[in-house]
Amino acid sequence: MDSKEFSGICSLVPSLSESSLCTTGLKMYLVESKGGAIACMFLALFFLGTWPALLTMLERRGRLPQHTYLDYSITNFFAALLIAFTFGEIGKGKPDEPNFLAQLAQNNWPSVLFAMGGGVVLSLGNLSSQYAFAFVGLSVTEVITASITVVIGTTLNYFLDDKINKAEILFPGVGCFLIAVFLGSAVHSSNASDNKAKLNNYSSDYKEAAISSKERDLVKSKDLESGSSSADNVEAGTAVFLLELEERRAIKVSGKSTLIGLALTFSAGLCFSMFSPAFNLATNDQWHTLEKGIPHLTVYTAFFYFSISCFVIAIVLNITFLYRPVLNLPKSSLKAYLADSDGRIWALLAGLLCGVGNGLQFMSGQAAGYAAADAVQALPLVSTFWGVVLFGEYRRSSRRTYILLGSMLFMFIVAVGVLMASSGHRSSSHTAKE
Repeated sequence: MDSKEFSGICSLVPSLSESSLCTTGLKMYLVESKGGAIACMFLALFFLGTWPALLTMLERRGRLPQHTYLDYSITNFFAALLIAFTFGEIGKGKPDEPNFLAQLAQNNWPSVLFAMGGGVVLSLGNLSSQYAFAFVGLSVTEVITASITVVIGTTLNYFLDDKINKAEILFPGVGCFLIAVFLGSAVHSSNASDNKAKLNNYSSDYKEAAISSKERDLVKSKDLESGSSSADNVEAGTAVFLLELEERRAIKVSGKSTLIGLALTFSAGLCFSMFSPAFNLATNDQWHTLEKGIPHLTVYTAFFYFSISCFVIAIVLNITFLYRPVLNLPKSSLKAYLADSDGRIWALLAGLLCGVGNGLQFMSGQAAGYAAADAVQALPLVSTFWGVVLFGEYRRSSRRTYILLGSMLFMFIVAVGVLMASSGHRSSSHTAKE
């Protein structure tokens, strides 16, 4: 194709030419428009809100979290490789925007270490949240971790981004998010009271009958993966449902202190609040750690190093947990993990969704500012939806719980809109240091 033909295509597709094409040929794909950044945020919001639901589903079906997280880690790393070798290698690189493979050989280790540090804290946060889902619940865990991320991470990103986001819009958005957090805590408290009342009103004879119904549990555990339904399924939200869930799930939470779940949740939130600022430093070098003439890491190169450390930490810790499990989980082995194919496809899908979601978040942050890209931390909107649809959360709850739930979701929607409206526009030049 000659340059005239290519220029004609560019004129017909201006939205693409703005971000990925030039008048003389292809260049490395970078999101540069505000509209493209917001589109990436919405996709990331969906992906990052969905993968926790898949991990929760597998834990509730009785699959060991160590097995699930090992599968998840494989495709999570694969997503980073896929993004780096596709978007990061499209077209011809430039001195200030080298392609992925060219940048691997450059002396950019200070930025690489920031990226890898971000991967370490994200891996620790994801691992903590996987166990917190069982103790605190999917929706509330996501709400608390997201709130900590917004308060700490978004504030740090705002100053690291040289205040390119509109503060008069950004920080009211953070405030809306915090209001939703308090509402989410109230939802959890109200729903816990509802569940306690259900169990107290349930006779001991029926409790024994429900716990002993092993065959029915086995049929139910296959329904989500096979897509089938059973007339014998216990209605979600009933006392029998709650008792059977505790019997079937991998992580037993009955009788354990609520402080365990809260400690895991707050630890995850603190880790999540640090990975985006670390990635921001890796790609923009605000602290001027790179030598003169060395270009900043592109988002794809940084994501690659970020994912390497995330993958290594996840593999090391989860292999350790196979033989030295935490929270009274049964011991396992690599042989048992390899033989455990039940639900593996869902774990692999969860890792792919998380990896692609993180990549989209970073791509949007590079264009519109990482503070605005933190709007994807409103992912509890998506997780709460899946919690209600897949797991029957809040079924047969009180009117008070439903009112609080609706208020929380409304406030999250407002928070997402306000944070996205604060998006600035970073200069497309990714210049080397003079």
